[in-house]
Amino acid sequence: MAPETIHVVIVDDHPIVRAGMRQVLDAAADIIVVAEGASGGDALRLMAEHRPDVLVLDVNLPDVNGVEVTRRLRTLTASAAILILTFHDEEEMVVGLLDAGADGYVVKDDATETLASAVRAVARGESWLSPKIAGKVVRHARGETPAEPPSPLTPREQEVLRLVAEGLDNEAIARQLKLARRTVQNHVSAIYGKLGVASRAEAMLYALNHKPAPAPSPRTTIKAR
Repeated sequence: MAPETIHVVIVDDHPIVRAGMRQVLDAAADIIVVAEGASGGDALRLMAEHRPDVLVLDVNLPDVNGVEVTRRLRTLTASAAILILTFHDEEEMVVGLLDAGADGYVVKDDATETLASAVRAVARGESWLSPKIAGKVVRHARGETPAEPPSPLTPREQEVLRLVAEGLDNEAIARQLKLARRTVQNHVSAIYGKLGVASRAEAMLYALNHKPAPAPSPRTTIKAR
């Protein structure tokens, strides 16, 4: 019997990357790419329209990042497999996305050789990790991680990070904390620098793994000058 065809949606904001992924998958007789998108909004729309077997998803998207897309899809349906494809191979990034509901994680450096196999695996209901990060995840599962250092963030920066993790943009954070939007932007930039992250998605994953301090009670809230 011929294998069943696996229907795939690809979402990545770089046209060249999408073209490369499509080329790899089009070479597989049992896989068909039914749609492509460039944003988190595209991912949510295309999943509803096409109901594919697998979503191949980048993390850093221009609107709704891959972490939030994964979370939202997992609240809507558990039928489609979500395969993350990204350049990031940091342990926290990988574990955070798997915790959010991703079924597999492919590093783009390995994609040419492993993408089709990864798509088949998650379509069967299995998990898939690129070989270069599998060991990191196993060590994390065994608890073989160093003790966490104290947070480098100030209380106000922790508060901003907590709201970033909830999906608020800078304007919404500014309204909630009664700060100028520029002040929030400065806090976010400082957070990126101190945590060594380069995007909102990475900051969100850090927050998911380190749980920023909760907002202080109204009595102790420090008013911005």
